[in-house]
Amino acid sequence: MNNSRNFEILYAEDNPSDAELTMRGFKKRNLFNRISHVRDGEEALDFLFCRGKFADRDANEVPLFVLLDLKMPKVDGLEVLKAMKADNKLRVVPVIMLTSSSEEKDIVESYELGVNSYIVKPVEFEKLITTVAEIGQYWCIVNKSVI
Repeated sequence: MNNSRNFEILYAEDNPSDAELTMRGFKKRNLFNRISHVRDGEEALDFLFCRGKFADRDANEVPLFVLLDLKMPKVDGLEVLKAMKADNKLRVVPVIMLTSSSEEKDIVESYELGVNSYIVKPVEFEKLITTVAEIGQYWCIVNKSVI
């Protein structure tokens, strides 16, 4: 890992409407971090492990945090989380599950696999924007990271 603080956020979300609202939430708090949005778990893994269309990405740079949807096509959020926590370099990257699932089994399994936070997406437009703004502010500004 590099010693300079990396301000990139990986955001994995397949729903275009939720993705747009989330980006608005980050902008609402003036978080100017680079946000890499991927649309499924396979793309998230490619980004994290610098393969496929992300093969040219610097493998020494890890995201400040990963905002991850649980139910995604190709590879779900739990599989992405497992892969991250099994990797020596990525296991310290905070992972925030932002999902519509409030099922207890999903929450329990996420925490068992090492998720740092599990947040159920608010249904209301303004509440989602506010929630995302608060997530961004906490993980980008308030939280102290080893990354």
